Amino acid sequence: MIQELLFELRRTKKLGDRALDQVSEVDWHWRPDAESNSVAILVQHLHGNMLSRWTDFLTTDGEKASRDRDAEFDPQALAASELRERWEEAWRVCLGAVGALGDADLGRTVRIRGEPLTVLDAILRQVSHYAYHVGQIVQLARSRRGTLWQSLSIPKGMSKEHREGRYKRP
Repeated sequence: MIQELLFELRRTKKLGDRALDQVSEVDWHWRPDAESNSVAILVQHLHGNMLSRWTDFLTTDGEKASRDRDAEFDPQALAASELRERWEEAWRVCLGAVGALGDADLGRTVRIRGEPLTVLDAILRQVSHYAYHVGQIVQLARSRRGTLWQSLSIPKGMSKEHREGRYKRP
């Protein structure tokens, strides 16, 4: 089961990687309106969340006292390179913590914000949370790239070619 969970986490990261590869320096900080998040803000949030959740995962509450969640949603003037470093660090911590688990750990109890959860429930909660935010990153990146966007799956109008084995991703 751990291997399947790692597969889903890696797949989510890869989707985010491929979207982030298409984001220009300026577009990391673009927001549709003042109340919306930018790609940069979403990366800041995922970084804070992953470090909090996965550091000492089995032994401490997943919501660390040192985390400043509200600040994760404040626009910061971070360069794309620094945001990418945070993205990679967050995923290293997450994948490392989950990868260190065995299937026998899945029934153990951990806490997030004081709430007891099985390890399996805690991981599933995070898989869903990360997929949600990576989907937001994809949508923001796609809207900024417009016609220059390179599809992350089967492009519109290519389903038949894909089924027949004739479509190869660029």
